[in-house]
Amino acid sequence: MKRNQPSVPWCRYADDGLVHCKTQQQAHKILSELRERFIACGLELHPEKTKIVYCKDGKRRGNYPQTAFEFLGYGFRRRTAKNSKTGRLFLTFAPGVSKSSQKSMQAKIHDWRFYRRTEITLNDIAKRFNPVLRGWIEYYGRYNRSSLYAVFRHFNKTLVAWAMRKYRKLNGRTRAIYFLENIAKRDSTLFVHWKIGMIGAFA
Repeated sequence: MKRNQPSVPWCRYADDGLVHCKTQQQAHKILSELRERFIACGLELHPEKTKIVYCKDGKRRGNYPQTAFEFLGYGFRRRTAKNSKTGRLFLTFAPGVSKSSQKSMQAKIHDWRFYRRTEITLNDIAKRFNPVLRGWIEYYGRYNRSSLYAVFRHFNKTLVAWAMRKYRKLNGRTRAIYFLENIAKRDSTLFVHWKIGMIGAFA
């Protein structure tokens, strides 16, 4: 790319890469050149990952088969954003945690199975899992942090399941939710996601 297409922006991580083209014609031309180069080296482009994507937003309104893609755990697609100066909403093409990454994190939370650990305290749970939650926020929260809401809502709901098992006197989900919401308001820094405002999602 540096030798044959020096003016075309591109990036690579391990075996994955992105090439930023200005036109569909340019994209097809570069894809053809890359495919030929790979064949010459005895390699092959990944048949499912390799595709041309149209970065659709409020200004680019064309209709194309592919208008979104995933890269390094992020999903790149058309999203609604707010202008920080005017407060107006507009459509942009931007990254946010991908659906597959969300499902992976939710599955990990389920696999922890701390909702069964009635011998531990809420502080124990925070101490054990805050480092992992912090890592998710630091990596996936750099862009469209609100996309993480579904993940931490799942974590909060797992806390509710834990509270229902540990404190039988709560007698039901509603009281367990109320119990945890009060703790979150009183000690909003206990969990890292509570600290950034992802509190009211226990139901």
